[in-house]
Amino acid sequence: MLLFRQLFDQVSSTYTYLLGDSASGEAVLIDPVFEHVRRDLALLRELGLRLVATLETHVHADHVTGAWLLRRRTGSRILGAATGGADGLDQALAHGDVVAIGPGSRRHLQVRATPGHTDGCLSFVLDDESMAFTGDALLIRGCGRTDFQQGRPQTLYRSVHEQLLSLPAHALLYPGHDYRGLTVTSVAEERRFNPRFGGDSNLEDFVGYMNHLGLPHPRQMAVAVPANLRCGQPESGSAGDVTLPDEPTWAALTWTFAGLWEIQPQALEDLQPAPQLVDVREPAEFSGPLGHLAGARSIPLAELPSRLAELDAAQPVVTICRSGTRSAQAVTLLTRAGFGQVANLAGGMLRWRAAGCTVVGGVS
Repeated sequence: MLLFRQLFDQVSSTYTYLLGDSASGEAVLIDPVFEHVRRDLALLRELGLRLVATLETHVHADHVTGAWLLRRRTGSRILGAATGGADGLDQALAHGDVVAIGPGSRRHLQVRATPGHTDGCLSFVLDDESMAFTGDALLIRGCGRTDFQQGRPQTLYRSVHEQLLSLPAHALLYPGHDYRGLTVTSVAEERRFNPRFGGDSNLEDFVGYMNHLGLPHPRQMAVAVPANLRCGQPESGSAGDVTLPDEPTWAALTWTFAGLWEIQPQALEDLQPAPQLVDVREPAEFSGPLGHLAGARSIPLAELPSRLAELDAAQPVVTICRSGTRSAQAVTLLTRAGFGQVANLAGGMLRWRAAGCTVVGGVS
């Protein structure tokens, strides 16, 4: 079964796409964003997938790719356009190439050259032509600009009509960006409603439109383009003003796709020195059948905002509840209050007891 997820970066309005094969356990990411590598790795882990490759639709001017960092963390390969000018590619792609979702997968993507926004723009079409990932060549009711990075409106017009709008009418199109909260369109919709390509528009109309957009250059262009020509590899530990995500050093933690750090029961029991333990269950639960952890402080979730002064914001905190649900909310609350080292006990007291860890009180 094909696994598909659409992910979003709010800063640059960039979409990242995950395509995975549940049978082989392999996956690819299209247009990963540097700052979201931790998020993407968490999703891969939770879905039980191994990242084999990252695919770039083009050399981006508005964000730094996460391709290099993902390769460093997972061993994944970096694939991008042969004509894009990027150094550090593991495979340079050209029109007509086929990219397997993984060595053991029967699913693949067709590579289509769609230049015009940049010389090295690629689109990726799923093997059955039910989905296409269009990068900045074709957006929902729009398209990428053509006024820098070797952009040329005449070229983009031909690319979109010949390689994308020629797909079956029912094919779903997933763009590289959207600035209005839209997520997907179709070939039939864009043929009819795209004001730049659809209806009765022609090449002359399109060129006139594109030559008068008058848009400012992207704010991150001076940082993003040089970094992306290195496939996102930083210079001396950073990519312009984009630094590597910090990893906690106070405990063995796991970042979840829900957006918080978790610690497993055995890792917490073995942790020295012990962190501050905050049990956010109700008092009756704290002294009830499941018992509690030695040294845990009982602060019900409803009382936590008014009792923050009882905790040291400079020291690590682990939050605890019955199943890990309320304590996850407590992590969010503490983080917003300025606590910088906070983790949730994964699975709460239920998993703690199932792991055979030490309990104070409770029923054996």
